[in-house]
Order: sequence, then structure tokens, then C-alpha cells
Amino acid sequence: IAHLLRTIIRGLAEEFAQDAAWRDLEIALLDVETTGRDPAHDRVIEVGVVVGRGGEIVARYNWLLNPGIPIPQESREVHGITDEQVASAPSFEAVAHEIADALRGRVPAAYNAEFDKQFLLSEFARLGARAGSSPPALRREISWVDPLVWAREIQSNERSRALADVAQRLGIALEKAHRASEDAEAALRVLYALAEDARIPRQYGPLVQEQRRIGFLQADERRRWQRPS
Repeated sequence: IAHLLRTIIRGLAEEFAQDAAWRDLEIALLDVETTGRDPAHDRVIEVGVVVGRGGEIVARYNWLLNPGIPIPQESREVHGITDEQVASAPSFEAVAHEIADALRGRVPAAYNAEFDKQFLLSEFARLGARAGSSPPALRREISWVDPLVWAREIQSNERSRALADVAQRLGIALEKAHRASEDAEAALRVLYALAEDARIPRQYGPLVQEQRRIGFLQADERRRWQRPS
């Protein structure tokens, strides 16, 4: 009965067949810039979504947002976005439906995905958004594809796996680092470039499954390094 058994892979979006070639699916790679690092208190001030299919960019979206709170100096030093620049920008609530539409029917992805995922979910949670008809990116149980996990695996001998450094090693331009659309496009191109390595599965289900396995191992390794000696 082996041929009747189907492997259950956690984190898959039901919209996509697990044996589908993930490069043939539309991937929405998202990047956010924020007022800080705590999604419970800090807010999103820029969202970039770059959509790819078959190794090519097919759509780009960008929203500059007014967070309703001051942008701290330490955050401004990272992304360069000031209070004056966002003063006349819409709130997250005003464009939430546009962001959701850009993510609908697409495989969610981000570089260091947990950061972007938690900020996105926190912003939608403040609006009381329900998960029922939400796109995959807004359902907490769905795993996002994360090029950082694969960069850590494939470029394990390199000291830095920051997006700018990984992109440079792969010959990918990133002229405005820490701006949402530029980071999102560079990260998507990094994903496609890394996918040339045989260690990255070609099908959607195995890709998510293997990424989860490798991600757990990497997290355990970081915890061991962080323990006091």
C-alpha cells in the first residue's frame, strides 16, 4: 500500500500541489522596514513585495506608510526613512487590502522570513483580520520560503550571510540596501540563484520540508554558540 500513502508536510499552503515545481509557481517575496525590532510594539513603515515566476520578476509593489509613532534615530540610521517622509503617507490600515491582494495566490517568502512574517501578522492582527479567506502569507501555520536558510547552508564557509554580502557573492546588484522593494528584489534573485544548487529541492513540498529541517538544525547550532561557556 506504499503507493497509497502520502507524506504529510507541515507548513504547506493548500493552494499549491506539494509536487509542483516551485519555480513555476508565483512567489511573493516580501520585505518590511520598521520602527524597531519588536512586532508587538513597533510598526511597519514600508512594505515591498516582488513577485517572481520561472526565475523572472513579474510584478513589483511598494507602500510607504505612516506608523502613527515617531521613528527612532537608530532605525532611521538603518533604512534612512524619516518622520517627514511618512507624514503624508497612508496608514497600514488604509492599504491593508492592497497588500493582501498582492500576496493572494502566491507562495510567501522573505529573507530572514520570521522577522517579516511576525511584523506582517501583527499589523493585520491589529485590524482584527480573520484568517479564513486570507492569502497564504497571512496564515500563521504556513511556512515562508526563506533564502537566508539556504544561504547559511550553501555558503556555510562564508562569515557573513547578510543579504548584501550574499547578493554580492552571487553577482546580484543591491544598490539601496534596507529599502523594502530593493531588498525584496535582491532576495528573490538570491533565491533563484541559490536554487541552482542541487541541495535545494525542485518541488514545493520537499522544499518546505527540507527548509524546516535545516532551519531547526541551524537554530540549534546558534543556541549552542550563544550558551555561556
